[in-house]
Amino acid sequence: MNRIAGALRSPVTFSVLAGVVIGALFLVGTGADPFTAYGAVLSGSLGADGIGSTLTTVTSVLGLALALAIPLRAGLINLGGDGQLVLGGMAAAVTGLYTPLPAPLTVLLALLAGMAAGAGYAALAALCENHFGVPLLVSSLLLSYPASSLASYLARYPLKEPGSSLPQTRQLPDGVALPAFGSSTVTVGLLLVVLAAATYWFTDRRTAIGYEIRMTGLNSRFAAYAGVERRGLTLRLMATSGALAGLVGAIGVLSFPYRFLDGALTAPGYTWTGLTAALLAGAAPLGTVLASFFFAVLQVGGLSMERTTEVPRELTQVLQAIVIVFLAARLRFPRGRLRKKAAV
Repeated sequence: MNRIAGALRSPVTFSVLAGVVIGALFLVGTGADPFTAYGAVLSGSLGADGIGSTLTTVTSVLGLALALAIPLRAGLINLGGDGQLVLGGMAAAVTGLYTPLPAPLTVLLALLAGMAAGAGYAALAALCENHFGVPLLVSSLLLSYPASSLASYLARYPLKEPGSSLPQTRQLPDGVALPAFGSSTVTVGLLLVVLAAATYWFTDRRTAIGYEIRMTGLNSRFAAYAGVERRGLTLRLMATSGALAGLVGAIGVLSFPYRFLDGALTAPGYTWTGLTAALLAGAAPLGTVLASFFFAVLQVGGLSMERTTEVPRELTQVLQAIVIVFLAARLRFPRGRLRKKAAV
């Protein structure tokens, strides 16, 4: 009971409810019925017609959220998710197109190639901080742009599908694809991402390295005094983060439309939605899963809301921003400080 009461009183619950209430006020201001609009969000994302799209979106959002939450747990911010994502997708596409192995082995090799490409590129940002003093926030963000440009160049010129007017590679050979559940667009990539979330939870709660990560996030100087080697930890966490981002890119290429299409992986904004989910959850494993599902519901349900009530789907992005603003405000003005001021 104490845990439930604490969760209800937490800044996260307060921020989400505040976002829903303010969003309702926006809807009333535009002449729309909030109950109809929110009902359309829920039915469009969790109903029979929308649950497949929601689970497909969850695969990418949760994967990127985990990729960014793992270093964030230690106080490290990786803003290079887009670059690691597209490199992972391009590595998977090249592997899928040119590997002369049976299809199942090619799929496995493409997933590993995507993870390796993302991990290597993210590790480069960690090396910039460890050896040249470039803040990880800056190096990871700036390295994302050349990675995206390289992938775009490859899709537009050397690897471009002959005869196509679109900047895309050839379609992967028959069988080189992740198995899907029935006729839906949900693939076993969702299971891989859920497995990654479970591994993150176990590592965070049950292992010594998980304790070191949490301790570094709470107080990096104390962690250094306790013997945690900061440089090595940064390198390992960034490599893991990049591997997860690369895995999401590989899953995207090995799913419909089974090719690398320039801009298709980054256009939905999964990296920033994932970062929002990780921030909302404080990088906690279970919270990151729940927050990712929440934002996937908003993203998919926003389209249904737009069709049903003519309310622009951008409202769901406004809700995300409101949630984060309230969450940041709660962190900036903790209750304890207000009590101390009142006592003075």
